[in-house]
Amino acid sequence: MGRIPRFVRHDQPTVYHIMSRTALDGFPLQDTEKDHLMATVARLCKVYFVDLLGFCLMGNHFHLVVRMNPADDLTDEDITERYKLLYGKESRIIPCQIDDFRNRLTSLGDFVKDIKQGFTKAYNKRKKRWGTFWGERFKSVIVEEGETLVNLLAYVDLNPIRAGIVDKPENYRWSTLGYLVQRGNKDGLIDLNLGMHEWNEFNPTEIIRKYREFVYETGAMDAGKGKRLDPELVKQERKKGFRLSRTDVFRHRCRYFSDSGIIGSKEFVAEVFDGVKHLLDSKDERRFTPVGGVEGVYSMKRLAGAVGG
Repeated sequence: MGRIPRFVRHDQPTVYHIMSRTALDGFPLQDTEKDHLMATVARLCKVYFVDLLGFCLMGNHFHLVVRMNPADDLTDEDITERYKLLYGKESRIIPCQIDDFRNRLTSLGDFVKDIKQGFTKAYNKRKKRWGTFWGERFKSVIVEEGETLVNLLAYVDLNPIRAGIVDKPENYRWSTLGYLVQRGNKDGLIDLNLGMHEWNEFNPTEIIRKYREFVYETGAMDAGKGKRLDPELVKQERKKGFRLSRTDVFRHRCRYFSDSGIIGSKEFVAEVFDGVKHLLDSKDERRFTPVGGVEGVYSMKRLAGAVGG
C-alpha cells in the first residue's frame, strides 16, 4: 500500500506542526544532541523561507511549529541570496537553477529532510556509527492561525512539564519559552507572533506575557495524562501578572555559569578558546554569547567535541 499523500498548501503562507521520533531505543537526544539539533534547525531557518513559531526538542522526538512561505512571493534576488547563504558567498547559482531552488526552499519536505539528514550525519560522526537515526517519516498537521495556533504552541511548550522534566516551562531551554527567556530570542529565531496577532496584540513584551499566561493556565489543567503545573506556581505567577522581572530573567540565564565551556570577558573567552580549540573534533569557530543581566560577560558553549572530556 502506498503512502498517504501529505497535506500541503503551496499558494499561501501555511502553518504546520511537525513531529518526528528517533528510531533508537531510550532517549538518545541528550543535552549535547539537543544543542546540535537546535543549531541545525536555527541554521536552516535562515536558509529556507520559513518562520519558526515554536519548538520543543525532547529525548526521543521533536516538535516544530513553522510557517512555510509560498514560492510565488520570492524574487530571483531572494533566491540568489539564500543560495549564497547555503553554499558560501563566492558561490554562483546558474539561472536555470533558480526555479528549482525556489521550489526547494519553500518545500516542507525538503526543510525537514535537511534537518534530519544534517543532524544524523553529525550524530553518526560524533558517535562513530552509521545507519539511520530517525524513525518513520515525519508527521505534519496544517494549523489555523489564531486561537488554534496558541493552543498548539502551549501544548508543545508543555511537553517537558507533562513528562516531569521541569517544574516551569521556561526552565527547559530546548523549547519556545525556554529560548525566549533564557536566550532572549537570540538572532530573532522565534517569530514573535505566537498566535497573538490575530488577537490584535503586537507589542513583543506583552505578547510574551500573555503567552506565558496562556501556557501556565493551560498547564494547570488536568490533561488526562502526564503531570500538570503546580497550582501554587500558577498562583504566584498570577500575582505577578505573568510578567518576568529582571531578577527572573537573570536567574534563568545564570545557567551559563555552570553549562558554559568558557565564561568571562570577550577577550578572555577568545584567548582561552584559541588555546584549546585543537581539542575539538570539528572546526568550530568562535561563538560568543552575552550573559543576560551581567554587563560585559560572555560565554562559549561547552566543548562537547573535546577528546577525553
